[in-house]
Amino acid sequence: MNVYEDVDAYICHQFKTREEWLNKRISGVGGSDSSILIGLNPYKTSNQLWKEKKGLVEHKELSNIATEHGNALEPVLRYWFKASFPEYDVQYQDNAILQSKEKEWMLYSPDGLLFHKEEGLGIFEAKTTLIQNSDMLKDWNNQIPMHYYIQVLHGLLTTKFNYVWLVAELRFAWIPDKVEIRTYKILKKDVEEDLKWLLNKEESSWNENYVLNKEPSTILIF
Repeated sequence: MNVYEDVDAYICHQFKTREEWLNKRISGVGGSDSSILIGLNPYKTSNQLWKEKKGLVEHKELSNIATEHGNALEPVLRYWFKASFPEYDVQYQDNAILQSKEKEWMLYSPDGLLFHKEEGLGIFEAKTTLIQNSDMLKDWNNQIPMHYYIQVLHGLLTTKFNYVWLVAELRFAWIPDKVEIRTYKILKKDVEEDLKWLLNKEESSWNENYVLNKEPSTILIF
């Protein structure tokens, strides 16, 4: 079963280049944008995002050791998941964007899509992070950090799929040779109230700031 194709919930755009992918992504709200849009991202304000999408400032992709590490590990974690959970069909298409048919501004570029005979369709996400202190570690204990949680909820809203598997590679600043692989499974049926909450927040922010062209506050809520 090819999951990277148009279905009832979304249109699957497949681009030849990263530049084409970026041009499409700037026109709507992607998964990593979602927590920024509603003011709940620790690294960027909704005002900064608005200026990028309005073309008032140039959008620049982050390029540092952390992002380079994450980009290098993404296919590795996808392969690890495929080997560890062979009951899932793991698919990936480079430079692909899923666009909601219901909410055309809602976009999603997953690290992979999944198919299971009993569980149906799902999303694969890979994350890497360097844990700097005990507070950061708490964000990963039996949960995932808020901005990542919002991202995968956004993915479920866009695709209307049944579940998300998030695989995280955690490194520890105080133990340089320690690495942990953690898995988190989120079922759509368990987070219905959070999905409703997020859709309301996103739609409200999109309409106010982008449809009505009102500049958001420069204050970081997080």
